[in-house]
Amino acid sequence: MKKLFAEFFGTYWLVFGGCGSALFAAGIPDLGIGFVGVSLAFGLTVLTMAYAVGHISGGHFNPAVSIGLWAGGRFSAKDLLPYVVSQCVGAIAAAATLFFIWSGKAGNIIDNTKAGAFASNGFDDFSPDKYSMMSCFLAEFILTMFFLLVILGATGKFSHVKFAGIAIGLALTLIHLISIPITNTSVNPARSLSQAIFAGGTPLSQVWLFWLAPIAGALAGGFIYKNLLHQHNPE
Repeated sequence: MKKLFAEFFGTYWLVFGGCGSALFAAGIPDLGIGFVGVSLAFGLTVLTMAYAVGHISGGHFNPAVSIGLWAGGRFSAKDLLPYVVSQCVGAIAAAATLFFIWSGKAGNIIDNTKAGAFASNGFDDFSPDKYSMMSCFLAEFILTMFFLLVILGATGKFSHVKFAGIAIGLALTLIHLISIPITNTSVNPARSLSQAIFAGGTPLSQVWLFWLAPIAGALAGGFIYKNLLHQHNPE
């Protein structure tokens, strides 16, 4: 149960910090942090919780990461469903908190006819810069695949594991710097689901892509690392 609570709180912090920065801080006139700041916020959530609870649960905070670690031979299949459920519940709880805070300002409404409503992900007209469904799928696939390669490499037996949280957090920052204009960045099905539930409409109907592409990318990353990159002994 401690592992599941760790995944709940870690995913809660990721969604609250990352999506919260997009909702509350990105667009403030003159002082807004912009998409660079949002990218850094997502990276910092993972970095901080990796050191806070990573030693308890492994610090996945993302269904795609759990599945990719299983594909890479680092995670047990029997723990997959409990981890994914804990991550999704944590993400939805964070989104509910964000919605309550968001609703406390007069004039704040969720316009689900526009891209990025309530920090949701989307493609075609719901992509921030109007990228096609296939472009968005490929971006999410490739970025999640490389995210798993970073995670598996940084946490490997012969790696400098004390610095793994830094590498993983910076990788997530880089991923957001690349893809916020494309999909508003998912690489995390729980993060996508939580925001889409509260946005509703088209963002919710498009959330399937942000499960399928990250999971496919994570599986590819896990298999690639396990079969092509894994070291049995240090060189």
